[in-house]
Amino acid sequence: MGKRVIVAMSGGVDSSVAAALLREQGYEVIGIGLRLPGMSRGDGRTRTCCGIAGMEDARRVAQLLDIPFYVLNYEDVFDRLVIEPFCRAYAGGRTPNPCIDCNVHIKFGVLLRTALAWGADYLATGHYARVVEALGVGPSLWRARDRDQDQSYFLYALGQEQLCRALFPLGDRSKGEVREIARRLGLPVAEKPASQDICFLPDRDYRALIIERCPQCVQPGEIVDTAGRVLGRHAGAPAYTVGQRRGLGIAAGVPLYVLRVDPTHNRVIVGRREQTFCRQMWVEKLHWMAEMGPSHVHCLVKTRHRGVETPAEVLPDWSRRTAHIRFLRPHPISAPGQAAVFYDGEMILGGGVITDYA
Repeated sequence: MGKRVIVAMSGGVDSSVAAALLREQGYEVIGIGLRLPGMSRGDGRTRTCCGIAGMEDARRVAQLLDIPFYVLNYEDVFDRLVIEPFCRAYAGGRTPNPCIDCNVHIKFGVLLRTALAWGADYLATGHYARVVEALGVGPSLWRARDRDQDQSYFLYALGQEQLCRALFPLGDRSKGEVREIARRLGLPVAEKPASQDICFLPDRDYRALIIERCPQCVQPGEIVDTAGRVLGRHAGAPAYTVGQRRGLGIAAGVPLYVLRVDPTHNRVIVGRREQTFCRQMWVEKLHWMAEMGPSHVHCLVKTRHRGVETPAEVLPDWSRRTAHIRFLRPHPISAPGQAAVFYDGEMILGGGVITDYA
């Protein structure tokens, strides 16, 4: 029997094929599903993955692959490490990225520790990304071969200790190849559509969760332009995010976009499209793949998963774990709370959480 690997199985085609490929390669594979908030109430049945139906699909795949499969109850820890910070961020005028928190704190945090306690050598997921070993440097995170499917943006905050234990079997494959493997193996999820939902918010808007958890921060207020002129009213600032155009309810004669959300004054600031670009950005919670990065670095910066990549100079302040980003050309603004990720060609250098821009 080969080395033992725990595979996080959501019931989707990607994690299913990841498990199948590892089994073909001779690993001792154990499938793990995660019971998340909402599933016990039965409102997860419509999810394409991660819900009750997803766990049933994962179990069927495990039976076909002849591997053991277990479901672990992560409701409480997921609520504490992902959902509570998600709600606090919106209450503070930020737009968080819960998938990044889930990867760092849940999959490659709590679940990885569980895998090691079970005697596993690795934890594998269905992410489209690659781990590349460099002599004298250790493991580094690289983009997937298939740029259209690349998910390295959501994994930028993993450290080398986590990457040493991470396997991403799909990193060198396209989505089409993955589905073809699923068909060849007769997996029942071969044609299953990819999930577009935030896993803990199936079939409902995040605003309902914010109202439930932080009702005091969802109060009517003003929509203003950059000069402070009142253009309209909003029903709650957490319903808006930087860059948003639709749903403003303002007849201004020209398209307007959200430039900032000001929770202190309960205002949403809007402006024209030309104002939705910046030349500078600041991040906190700076993470570098190496233990300590350089005093400055020229690289490409991406602030949305499918956003543009802009050449920039990154100036870290290691004592504060912050960085100042200077773009070499105008870059689309992104909401505080989102991630700015730094790339050197195919390799991810690191990233941080956006705090401001100018």
